This record gives sequence, C-alpha cells and structure tokens, in this order.
Amino acid sequence: MSFIRCHNLTRIYRRGEVEIRPLDSLHLEIERGEFLVLMGPSGSGKTTLLNLIAGIDQATGGELIIDGQNIAQLSRNQLAAWRSSHVGYIFQLYNLIPVLTAYENVELPLLLHDLPARDRHERVTAALTLAGIADRHEHFPRQLSGGQEQRVAIARAIVTQPRILVADEPTGDLDKSSAEATLQLLQRLNRELDTTLIMVTHDPNAARYGTRCLHLEKGRLVEETSDAHS
Repeated sequence: MSFIRCHNLTRIYRRGEVEIRPLDSLHLEIERGEFLVLMGPSGSGKTTLLNLIAGIDQATGGELIIDGQNIAQLSRNQLAAWRSSHVGYIFQLYNLIPVLTAYENVELPLLLHDLPARDRHERVTAALTLAGIADRHEHFPRQLSGGQEQRVAIARAIVTQPRILVADEPTGDLDKSSAEATLQLLQRLNRELDTTLIMVTHDPNAARYGTRCLHLEKGRLVEETSDAHS
C-alpha cells in the first residue's frame, strides 16, 4: 500500500451562497521517500492539497490515508498532535520569529514534545548542521540573508525528524543562487533522510529536482510527468 493515499479527496469552501471546490474528488498515491512536485496555475488546488496532507486543513470529503491512518477522520486536536509528530512545513516567507535566534527558532517545535534539554540541544545542533547554517546559530533573522533564513526554516522543519516534509514555494522569495542552493539541500535531505517530500512551485526549473511532477487544474489531476534529479 502507498505511504500516502488520497481517495475522492474533496475540499469545499463557501462564500455566501457560492461554493468553491479547490479540490474535487482527487485520487493520488505517493510512495514513501518520494520527492513529489505539485504544479499548476493559481487556484488549482496545490496549496490546499499540501495543507491537507500536512494536517493544517481538514478535508470536506473522501479519504486521506497516511501510513495506514485516515487523518481525514481526526478531530482538530487529534490532527494538531499528529501534525507535530509527523510533518515538517517549509514556508515561502520563512515564518521565523524575529526576536528569537536561529537556534531558538529551530528549537521551538521541540518544546511541544517531552524531551530533556540535552536531547533538544543535540537535535537542534544536528538540524542546523544538516541545513548548513550551524555557524549562524546565534544570529537573529534580521542578521541573515534570505537564503540563510530559509536554511534556518528548513532546519526547524526537520528538527522533529518528521516522516513528511512539505514545502510551499520554498524558493519563491529567493535569488537564483539561493534558490538553487535551497533546492539542492531539499534534494539531499530527501535522499539522505528518506523523508517523503512534497513541494509546491510555479518554477519549472525547481520541478527538475523532484522524482515526480504532478499538475493540478481546478482541483483535479490533469497530467503527471517523471523528472530525473538534476
């Protein structure tokens, strides 16, 4: 059985009397350790699908089975607990807390877990090292470049050792050089940690780093292509 399985997955929003379906009876299977890229025009359902898989949003209908568990049936509290243990999220605009150092930003997710301070320190140091930003651990976000901020954000996403890593336009706010470095890092983390990685992007060059590219339009899968690693 696939690691992630979407069956008739549907998300409906209502604005007054208007019904909006960013996802409409979607069928999709994702294998463990895959680097899946989601592409499509704005409003196609990419981020909605990403947020459902990440446990940030809840489906209106259908099944979303991850490692044998249908997370579409979890309550919001259950979903929050599941998300903190299973998912790391990388945002386009980093979402770092300005008054915390790089180290403290990365440590933040671990404070939700019952871990001794020594274990937290080891995990934070390991995550910062993997992300190539350990030498900036005492710096605040305002003292970092955009590429360095994204590396801190990636370290924060992997510090809980999640099985799923999701990234929403992770290079959208970066210059070309920083974007390439970020994509190379994500690709390496996918390979070395065997983490299932799902990335939303509008950039065809970024899509080359995935093992598979999936195209969405109006909430439905319209095309799939296989892309070799760069």
